[in-house]
Amino acid sequence: MTGDAATRVLVVDDQALVRGAFVLLVNSAADLEVVGEAANGAEAVDLVSSLQPDVVLMDIRMPVMDGLAATRAIGDLDCATKVLVLTTFDLDEYVFAALRAGASGFLVKDTPPADLLAGIRVVARGDSLLGPSATRQLIEEFVRRGVTDPGGTPARSPAPESLAALTEREREVLTLVARGLSNQEIGEELYVSAATAKTHVSRVLMKLGARDRTQLVVLAYESGLVEPRPT
Repeated sequence: MTGDAATRVLVVDDQALVRGAFVLLVNSAADLEVVGEAANGAEAVDLVSSLQPDVVLMDIRMPVMDGLAATRAIGDLDCATKVLVLTTFDLDEYVFAALRAGASGFLVKDTPPADLLAGIRVVARGDSLLGPSATRQLIEEFVRRGVTDPGGTPARSPAPESLAALTEREREVLTLVARGLSNQEIGEELYVSAATAKTHVSRVLMKLGARDRTQLVVLAYESGLVEPRPT
């Protein structure tokens, strides 16, 4: 998104009334615009491919193709579209799996309208909706459980080869991101400026092919680089 162009949003939900309500809400904001609707994940992937929206509001449980599979498929497309997952429950194995699949964050469906609109804007800017601390708490819970996602993937997986490409300092930075520290806090921890910390984070994002800090938190935990804190 550039200039004063409205953020282009695709709304995906299998319930027509719910979908319609989200469409009305999003279109009520002057800086947001619904460019399409989909009733299942397969339709969503097709529309993302053709419309290239900035953000997808993605329901999780849908027929034909659920939101988890659709999020993975969108991540495989050569586009900059971000996925914002909508769920009924905030502690949901589907949410954990969606974050692993590339979603930039999640919101529960009863989120106040103003917060949902704000969430779309945050994701459209390229930021992760969840703060790293909130993401960490969610992921730690599932790693402790040893839960598998709905596709059967365990909460822990081997570290990707790209992790080996990180320098020792970059691994330190990844660990601090996973613990929920901001660039300013990372700089203080490592005795460097916030700008230098930001540069390190950008390099880690690039080397690991991660879309945002949320994905770095997921990767750090599922690879075992960072261990959940004892309960």
